[in-house]
Amino acid sequence: MIHQPTILVTNVPIAFFSPMAESLLFSYGESILGRLANAAIEEASLALGVHSELQQMKETMTLIRSVLLDAQQKTPHSSALIEWLRQVNCVFCDAEDIIDDFERESLQKNVVNTSGSFSSKVRRFFSSSNPVVYRLRMTHRIQDINTRLAKFAADRNMFALQIIDHDTCVVHVREMTHSYVNPSNVIGREHDKNEIVNLLVEDGDRESLSVIPIVGIEGLGKTTLAKLIFNDSNINAFFLLKVWVCVSDDFELKNVLVKILNSIPNPTRENFNDFEIEQLQNHLRNTLKGKKFLIVLDDVWNEEYEKWDELKEIIDVGVQGSKILVTTRSHAVAAMMCTKSSNSYLLECLSEENSLSLFVKYAFEDGEEKNHPELLEIGKEIVEKCARLPLALKTVGSSLFSRVDKKEWESIRDNEIWCSK
Repeated sequence: MIHQPTILVTNVPIAFFSPMAESLLFSYGESILGRLANAAIEEASLALGVHSELQQMKETMTLIRSVLLDAQQKTPHSSALIEWLRQVNCVFCDAEDIIDDFERESLQKNVVNTSGSFSSKVRRFFSSSNPVVYRLRMTHRIQDINTRLAKFAADRNMFALQIIDHDTCVVHVREMTHSYVNPSNVIGREHDKNEIVNLLVEDGDRESLSVIPIVGIEGLGKTTLAKLIFNDSNINAFFLLKVWVCVSDDFELKNVLVKILNSIPNPTRENFNDFEIEQLQNHLRNTLKGKKFLIVLDDVWNEEYEKWDELKEIIDVGVQGSKILVTTRSHAVAAMMCTKSSNSYLLECLSEENSLSLFVKYAFEDGEEKNHPELLEIGKEIVEKCARLPLALKTVGSSLFSRVDKKEWESIRDNEIWCSK
């Protein structure tokens, strides 16, 4: 279940600097692939008779996503590759439109009955529209996207882009995180923080341990939000023990157990890296037993339920009200980790007002924007192109810090590699 019913639709911009661009585009592709794996989408495509086309879309997108981080090393020297990335981003946007369409139908119909003939299933699922017309329209749209994706996949050979597997990509995308944050540097997340803090300090009446995932693409500030929550005074008063663990792609049970134990005060200074897994689980269970704890698992990618279930079984020894807060880019991970009495929290982009405030904070000295009204007006247009993503706003703003040449600002604003749908 999703805490906020709004469906996240993000038109991720290709920024003028390649390292962030490919990271964002990679995460955008990851987000779309996660949504394509949703049961409602699978069921809708089966009912409509376009399941094979949708599977083809998924496979080609997976291939393209796998070369994006290799493109990171090559884009500064290739305007043709920059244009290729811009077009990939635009087709990703169109693919997400199709997913949104399916999800809207699914929400309207609530559920599809999988029994009966194909024609009856189509009528039940798409009763609000002409099923034949709807099927033809969606088939053409999917085929168009598949044609474009196939061309992009073939064009990658022109740029000698190498396929990097998912795990390798993750290592390059994300560095290890820590729990500290200066609240004065965070803008526009007070409401989100308060909402999640309220969820965390509720004592569940059915489970001793519940899990709340924060879900959203890279660049939205999931980790920053988790840090605000982790250091909130209400959290400090409610939980006897707090643990911060950056998981990333490393979800092997032994490694995660070591990370959790290393994040807990260790008076005896034991080296948990030398422990066998039996010793680790015994030590951790004894440490957590009888305590109300909060464990933050930051940046979880692994979608193997067995691994998650094994970890949860080990740490489910606290008192009622113990919580796990997860940050993830994957809706599949969020659905897998949610417990019966908990919901996912879908993190959305910043408001227009907060987006501008964040950009100004990083682009100008405090109060200096008042002395440069022309730059501020250009900045407002740049903010709009950053799609209200905190990472993009901070990175672009920082790149303009102390620069007062109007032409430089205009050059960034007018750069052709901003994607326009």
